[in-house]
Formats: sequence, structure tokens, C-alpha cells
Amino acid sequence: MNLNFFDQFLSPQLMGIPLILMALTIPSLLIFTMTSRLIPNRTIMIQTWTIFMFTKQLLMPVNKPGHKWATVLLSLMLFLLSLNMLGLLPYTFTPTTQLSMNLGMAVPLWLATVLVGLRNQPTLSLGHLLPEGTPTLLIPILIIIETISLFIRPLALGVRLTANLTAGHLLIQLISTAVFVLLPIMTTTASMALVVLLLLTGLEVAVAMIQAYVFTLLLSLYLQENV
Repeated sequence: MNLNFFDQFLSPQLMGIPLILMALTIPSLLIFTMTSRLIPNRTIMIQTWTIFMFTKQLLMPVNKPGHKWATVLLSLMLFLLSLNMLGLLPYTFTPTTQLSMNLGMAVPLWLATVLVGLRNQPTLSLGHLLPEGTPTLLIPILIIIETISLFIRPLALGVRLTANLTAGHLLIQLISTAVFVLLPIMTTTASMALVVLLLLTGLEVAVAMIQAYVFTLLLSLYLQENV
């Protein structure tokens, strides 16, 4: 039974073709809608306003050279949000529960911020490895510690997103299984578990949105240190 709970995190296949490719493609087709009207409809107005407010809030602490990353960060946010919400639908698969995919996004983007800093301001970027006023005896130790913490950043990005979504999906799976098992035996207990399941589903929707924002926000903070 325990192994069956983790089957939901396996990449489904149809005739030998991994369906994760379809899951990664469909959200991008649902977000943006093109129109030739001068005044768009309410849906497009809400999308435009949301994108504007998110970009303004995200890039507020970032220096002006970092504003060139607005399109990348916005696309990443919408992409992660779509994939996280997609996994809450019945009979669907959540690609962001795969650590390999999350690390595949986190490592290149983190590396890009580091390379931007080394190219534009190498002295300041390398200065983050050694705090000012450090005693001479502690210099080698602090450089090693700061270097390790620098390389842990992409791992933390990927593991945080994977762990939060995986934990939420497992809890939903466990409680829903308990509801089906207890319903013919203990109706009152099953009803209470169903209420908890509904509340947990709402919490998981909030977690899906928050984790997409946190992933993008931390990446913007890494960018801020290097621009």
C-alpha cells in the first residue's frame, strides 16, 4: 500500500511516450491569449494587471541592470504556477514533483546569475566569499564555507519546491484513502476526514502558488547580488 502512494509521482506514459512533455507544453498555451482589439476583454485586462503588479513587486529591490531579467522571471513564475496548479486536477501529473526537473531549472538560472556577476563586477561578486573585517586565521575557513553555501543555493531551490509539493500530494492521497476506507465503517469519522481533506486541498492550492513565487523571488535575490 505504501508503494502505491508514490505511484502518483511516476511519469505516466502513453504508448511508450512520456506524458510529461504534454504537461510541460499545455500550460503555456493556456496563459496568453492574442487579440487584435484596441481594448481587450476583462480576462486579458486582469492578466495584464496581474503581470504588471508581479513584475513591479519582484523587481523593486533589484538594481536597474537586473530589470532585463523581467521577461525571464515572469515566464518562470507563470510556468511554475501553471505546472503546480495542473497537478491538483484529477488524473493529472505534477512535473514539479520531480527533483530532476526542478534542478534542471534551478541550476542553469542560478549559474546564469553567477556568471553575470563575474562578468560585470568580478571584484564585488568574489567579495561575497569573504566578509569585510575577517581575522586572518579565519579567512580560509570562511571562504570554504561561503563557497559551499553558494553551491548549495540551486540544490535548495530544487529540493524546496519538490519537498513541499510532494508532501502536500502525499497528505491528500493519505486522507482521501482514509475517507474511502472509513466511509462504510465509521461515517462520522469519514465526514470529519473529508472536511480536513477539503481544507488541505485549499491549503495545497495556496502552497502551489506560494512555492512558484518563492522560487522566482529567491532567484531574483540571487540576481540582485550580482548586478
